[in-house]
Amino acid sequence: MEDLIKLGLSNIKGVLWNLTTAELVTEAVKNGEGVLADNGALMCDTGEFTGRSPNDRFIVKDDYTKDKVWWGDINVAFDEQKFDQLYKKMVASLGLKRLYIRDAFAGADPDYRLKVRVIDTQAWHNLFCYNMFIRPSQQDLKDFHPDFTILAIPEFKADPEIDGTRQSNFAIINLTRRIILVGGTGYTGETKKGIFSVLNFLLPEKAHVLSMHCSANMGKDGDTAIFFGLSGTGKTTLSADPGRNLIGDDEHGWTDSGIFNFEGGCYAKTIDLSPEKEPEIYQAIKFGAILENTRFFPGTTTVDYSNGEVTENTRVSYPLYHIDNAVPDSRGGIPKNIFFLTADAYGVLPPISKLTTGQAMYHFISGYTAKVAGTETGITEPQTVFSACFGAPFMPLHPTKYAELLGEKMEKHQVNIWLVNTGWSGGPYGVGARIKLPFTRAMISAALEGRLEDVEYKQLPVFGLHIPEEVPGVPREILNPKDTWEDKQQYDAKASELAQAFIENFKQFEEFANEEIMQGAPMISAPV
Repeated sequence: MEDLIKLGLSNIKGVLWNLTTAELVTEAVKNGEGVLADNGALMCDTGEFTGRSPNDRFIVKDDYTKDKVWWGDINVAFDEQKFDQLYKKMVASLGLKRLYIRDAFAGADPDYRLKVRVIDTQAWHNLFCYNMFIRPSQQDLKDFHPDFTILAIPEFKADPEIDGTRQSNFAIINLTRRIILVGGTGYTGETKKGIFSVLNFLLPEKAHVLSMHCSANMGKDGDTAIFFGLSGTGKTTLSADPGRNLIGDDEHGWTDSGIFNFEGGCYAKTIDLSPEKEPEIYQAIKFGAILENTRFFPGTTTVDYSNGEVTENTRVSYPLYHIDNAVPDSRGGIPKNIFFLTADAYGVLPPISKLTTGQAMYHFISGYTAKVAGTETGITEPQTVFSACFGAPFMPLHPTKYAELLGEKMEKHQVNIWLVNTGWSGGPYGVGARIKLPFTRAMISAALEGRLEDVEYKQLPVFGLHIPEEVPGVPREILNPKDTWEDKQQYDAKASELAQAFIENFKQFEEFANEEIMQGAPMISAPV
């Protein structure tokens, strides 16, 4: 309570501290925050916002951060005096409200973890934090003083003209005061991504740890693999391999001794979920899990996962121990293989290629994929998407900082980095066909098992990628993308078009990129 008094939280109705799953579910149902599905999960709505609002995420600009953060459209500066005023308003708005408080860790490695305290006004939000952060033991809680505090009040709406926000919802990180404010939105992902942003700021510079927006798994022999990829590339599907153990599905750090999960749970999409397509996720949805914005079949409490009437971004959160093959301590060794997943809707990139260090850093900074019709409202044809480090909205430092650290670790540990196209072949979206999932799985398995070490490679013009001449279980004719196109000249034109998009996007990073990174760029003038 002394910590709360220091925060100005003295005039409150009551504090429910570190409740169990059952207690929080009971509170949520009693408060009308959610209902139980027949599989035991708690089903809740997030309200107006069914996803993150990246344009309403800010970082306080002060003496500590002004020369460290990469300011711009992603890392938007917020005035420190406005922060202090808004914080006081939020605290005053609590009045006699009941608070749900959760003490937790962010980071499975004790040497690098953060102690996090989350203060919620809704029980189901506190259960989300129980699921998604790492749960301390009773011994850990005896003398727990947080490194960072999150104050999340969904019902509090800011006044943009007075408070300095863009609109009524906001997520503001103060790295000096070590406080995160979340208001005006019930979307729980803002909470976990706030702490992810903090780790992405602190770990690379202070501890020389590469923070990564990726999934990770481990083979039976202890070999670790990492999967980067934006939404729709198959990151969750391909890392959830029943033959390998899951370390984590979203956020990790890479130290000198190995990798570790930042989280204690999973936050997975559920639209069109089925036991056939995603058995591990489907079976993890039980008591203690939280479903967001899903709907029941009429007249039942059975979840209709195909229902997207609220949003296509329906979600489930659950603790890692709901997954049978999860690694107990959420840690693994130095990765042997890293996969950059991209859903190339132009049919230009090969289904698998091996990257040089320069290419790896270049493609890491680029973070390319494509959105196709049906993925978002208004998209009628493929659109190129670039997200630096495969997670630009959460990266406070300049992307080259993370890329150079990746290159350094890649060279030191002789890690293989693969670019895997899970998108189209034989032509662009609407003409070609999506690469079959069994073929992608076979290629990844071949890489993991070392069966691509001794095969011949051919260099692809324009992008300069190295393509294996053969992959066990995969037809040779699909390995070179140009071979799958009937019109070779049209392929060349599309390849040049995509390469130009890469080059245009990368102009914003060139000033800070070293020569090795720039050598990884495509070469439009190369003969085709």
